[in-house]
Amino acid sequence: MEAAGWPEPVVRVQSLSESGAATIPDRYVKPAHDRPSVNDGTTSGSVSIPVVDLSSPDGSAATARAVSEACREWGFFQAVNHGVPRDPLRRARAAWRGFFRLPVEAKQRYANSPATYEGYGSRLGVERGAVLDWGDYYFLHLRPPGSLSAADKWPHLPPDLRDATEEYGREVASLCERLMAAMSAGLGVNPGRLQEEFGGAEGAGVCVRVNYYPRCPQPELTLGLSSHSDPGGMTVLLADERVRGLQVRGRGGEWVTVDPIADAFIVNVGDQIQVLTNTTYRSVEHRVMVNADAERLSVAMFYNPRSDLPLAPMAELVSPGTPALYKPMTFDEYRLYIRRNGPRGKSQVESLKAHEDR
Repeated sequence: MEAAGWPEPVVRVQSLSESGAATIPDRYVKPAHDRPSVNDGTTSGSVSIPVVDLSSPDGSAATARAVSEACREWGFFQAVNHGVPRDPLRRARAAWRGFFRLPVEAKQRYANSPATYEGYGSRLGVERGAVLDWGDYYFLHLRPPGSLSAADKWPHLPPDLRDATEEYGREVASLCERLMAAMSAGLGVNPGRLQEEFGGAEGAGVCVRVNYYPRCPQPELTLGLSSHSDPGGMTVLLADERVRGLQVRGRGGEWVTVDPIADAFIVNVGDQIQVLTNTTYRSVEHRVMVNADAERLSVAMFYNPRSDLPLAPMAELVSPGTPALYKPMTFDEYRLYIRRNGPRGKSQVESLKAHEDR
């Protein structure tokens, strides 16, 4: 297929999966040290990411403590009793499953490019000859309205896809605002402080990436999404309710496989909140395994700072004993790294910290 700004023709992973081949192309085979192994993850009942109950009223000190502790210790948690109705979750899942079941030709009209990543994609980064991930996706900007959220990037089928996605986005964005207040309170600063740094509720950016991981004949050799930390502010993930795949890097370096709770959200800290909190809250590496027997679909919503605002550690969290670890940088400048290089662990945020320390 046409490269559309990519360094080489784009191959849809779904097409590879549906070809019936017993082996995967070499382009998808990870180096031995990056491959999942039979011992990766944890067994049921052992170590897992925290579960945070959000049923307490907004502003609850107990909720703020639980969210803050999870962000400090893990950078990840599952949010239950979060207040988002079940219907938008199920409508969004069903609509996007319908999209990925369309013929490739119907989806190809929405092919994306590295310029904005909006649309139907199958790779991240523009390095020629890079080892690729076993997954397709669809990426959309929901807020703020404007050139990035172009109408021609919305699929026409299924007919309810846009309405379902926009309703889902509104509900989850409202949840993000509540979580930002709890994160701020857990830092001991004004509950609106992080939101202020993001440019206010109206200034914050909202994007959605729907991930589709087709069946893979050799899941032990590849990944659906390579190890990375999220470059934005906060991610709220609606995981596949039937098939596990997400793994989070534990403090001991082990990979912990997440068991999604039905109708819960998996929330994680992004690099921008790590910067703003001067590493009090930390973004954490995570990756996605694939499966030989089942496809997987997840819906990730990214809640990001206004892209042209310089971000640096908040003044309240900086002192002579705890100096600022990062220089100011806009999110526009920061995410160019990801768009050039694709997912590479925590190399971007750590390289900025190392530069400041020299």
